[in-house]
Amino acid sequence: MRILLNGCMGRMGHAVAALAAQRGDTVAAGVDVASGEAAFPIYASPAAVTEAVDAVIDFSSPAALAEELAYVTEKGLPLVLCTTGLSEEQLAAVKDAATKVPVFFSSNMSLGVAVLSALTKKAAAVLGDTFDIEIVEMHHNQKLDAPSGTALMLAEAARAGLAYEPEYTYDRHTRRQKRDKKEIGIASLRGGTVVGEHSVLFAGEQEVITLSHSAQSRSVFAGGALTAAKFLVGKPAGLYSMEDILTDI
Repeated sequence: MRILLNGCMGRMGHAVAALAAQRGDTVAAGVDVASGEAAFPIYASPAAVTEAVDAVIDFSSPAALAEELAYVTEKGLPLVLCTTGLSEEQLAAVKDAATKVPVFFSSNMSLGVAVLSALTKKAAAVLGDTFDIEIVEMHHNQKLDAPSGTALMLAEAARAGLAYEPEYTYDRHTRRQKRDKKEIGIASLRGGTVVGEHSVLFAGEQEVITLSHSAQSRSVFAGGALTAAKFLVGKPAGLYSMEDILTDI
């Protein structure tokens, strides 16, 4: 598989390139606004890429999305979009691109997190009427967005299992009131070099159930991105997610 790697000079870009080499895949070219050295040519924008590729993997930033969507739709290439922090307008653009090419979009590329999400939905369906739901996430001190895209993904998984429409609560320090039964609390912690920790707590009368996932290396997400790219090649246009890979497995 020949890959165009957007965001190739970032932490995740390096992780994807290293794992691709181990797996026998090829990063044919990279895209990044930052300069650097790599075993493949690096361009400032996708439009400048001349190498033939089979799929695009993106670990860049929301600012790079418009150029990338234009590139994949023009070339008819599958896109694995791993960038978080997209606006509602950008999400709409992603959905529009998915009517023309296969797009894999997930806030977290770990298969383990996909299983955690499925378990969260099931637990919410069973416990949601009598248990309070709280989500806690922690990442390294360089992460820009909060809460994490994964925390929001888990909140949406819980929401899908509930019989009512929950309210997401991100900050309690301004509130002097009891917790509303229909809240899902989301807390964000930042510090050190933590790759990613996510826990979903179901707190009931005299018992607490905790579902959690701990990422110990960025290669977890790199592997998921490469698996998603292979999954997309040959697929019809559409918006795909980790749920589709779980179903396929």
